[in-house]
Amino acid sequence: METPAGSAQAGGRFPLPHRSLSLDIKGNKTDIVISRYEDNFLVIVTQIGCMGTILAAKKDESVFSDPTYNVSVLFGKRDEPLLLACARQLIEHISGSARPLVISLGLKDHSQGTLKDVVSAIVDNRLW
Repeated sequence: METPAGSAQAGGRFPLPHRSLSLDIKGNKTDIVISRYEDNFLVIVTQIGCMGTILAAKKDESVFSDPTYNVSVLFGKRDEPLLLACARQLIEHISGSARPLVISLGLKDHSQGTLKDVVSAIVDNRLW
């Protein structure tokens, strides 16, 4: 389902809570889908029309220390530290929830500015 540029769509017929939006980030059309499953959040961000690097992020809590955040690449580019930083920023924003995050980043531009705009768009349209 296509949405006009800069718009967000929630709900619909999909059986899970989700949002999908399309916006322009640094001159690239960017599609974002955020879904909340019972045990995970799934975020798909693409500028290339398909899934890209898939990362998993989770928060580990301990009674005796501050929470730690673990991010790992499941599939794709392992030599892109900014992709790891993007997933880490998102899992920190989700810190109120115990659900881990799976995120796919299919981006043409892996610059810090693009990733900052991606994180802002996801946080502005969050489901947590």
